[in-house]
Amino acid sequence: MSDASELKKKLFPIINYEFTWFLFGRALFIAGMRMNPVLLGWILYEKTGSKLALGMLGLSEVIPAVLLALPAGVRVDRSNKRNLLVICLAAYFLVEILLLILTAPSISSQISPSLFSWLIYTCIFGTGIIRAYSGPAFNAFLAQLVPTENLVRAASVNSMGWLVAAVAGPALAGLLLGYTSITVSYIIGGSFVLAGLLLFSLIKPKEIVWNPGNKKTWDSVKEGLHFVWNQKALMGAMSLDMFAVLFGGATALLPVFAKDILHVGPEGLGWLISATYIGNFVAIAWLTAKPLKKHQGKLLFQVVAWFGVCIIVFAFSRSFWLSFFALFASGIFDGVSVIIRGTIFQLFVPDEMRGRVSSVNSIFINSSNELGQFESGVAASAMGTVPSVLFGGCMTIIVTIVTWYKAKGLKELNY
Repeated sequence: MSDASELKKKLFPIINYEFTWFLFGRALFIAGMRMNPVLLGWILYEKTGSKLALGMLGLSEVIPAVLLALPAGVRVDRSNKRNLLVICLAAYFLVEILLLILTAPSISSQISPSLFSWLIYTCIFGTGIIRAYSGPAFNAFLAQLVPTENLVRAASVNSMGWLVAAVAGPALAGLLLGYTSITVSYIIGGSFVLAGLLLFSLIKPKEIVWNPGNKKTWDSVKEGLHFVWNQKALMGAMSLDMFAVLFGGATALLPVFAKDILHVGPEGLGWLISATYIGNFVAIAWLTAKPLKKHQGKLLFQVVAWFGVCIIVFAFSRSFWLSFFALFASGIFDGVSVIIRGTIFQLFVPDEMRGRVSSVNSIFINSSNELGQFESGVAASAMGTVPSVLFGGCMTIIVTIVTWYKAKGLKELNY
């Protein structure tokens, strides 16, 4: 048998047609979605000059995402996940059309900065509702597309596809915003979401893995919470990630750094946002080829602490390339964390619980990312841009030290 045939045989259990549609459909959706922080962050800061307005973007999305997360997880477990994802992508495409209209210069120039901000927040509130359902549905649906023995490898391939999209989206948004216009940017971003929707429509609906019995929705929610609480490694990893990113994330303030501190314009902003995801991709690609063998729990603490150090370096930097490298390095450490947390999820969560556990996980993720954006905006308004980022990096290190002594189950994790 030729080497090419052997490689095809090894990959086919993962890269079947439906997994391929899933991989590319999700990547296109993520690329379109990840263009929004660059486009909206830049236009909001230009129009309002407010750092708090940048923080409000995150708060607008996290409120519905967190409030709906638990009931959404039950709905995901009870639903045909393919159909639910098609609905989510279609709804997001409609929001992209609204943002295209709202940000068009001929319209945005006629709206006061205050009203414009609140209209943007309303649209982002809508994306938070969609994300409450789409995030758990993506994670749960993957397990229905590949054989169980290939699930961890498929999850790594899927993570790499997500990261490619997460890098390409912000970078493309910055380049388009710098060299064309925000209208062209939204046309292309909306086209990505539409293409993702069409690819998901090619996947056949799957069986609903759900044994309803006499359980009410709240009983099912409590079952998911109880499961997470009793999986100490999973609970510890979620908590560590939430508090580290809550304080250490500097994403919301990147428009301020790009415009006022580094003076690199929207093109530079796109690359600064992409830097973290490029680091993520490098780490995940490396660990997919050379998986971690032991002491994953202790390594998780180390990479989160180094993430905090990178944020401190970024706060002090006045060079674009040093700033880019600091964010790139933070992405490498975060990528290792993503692999460890993702593997814990795939190995320890049964199929019938994936939607609910993913929803609990999404609360931690959304709380850390979007609330972190809000915290950054508030802290920057109160303390100044650089001191607020410096404070966040220091708090990340402190959280890591405290968790090291509190989460013994996570520290001793080996898989």
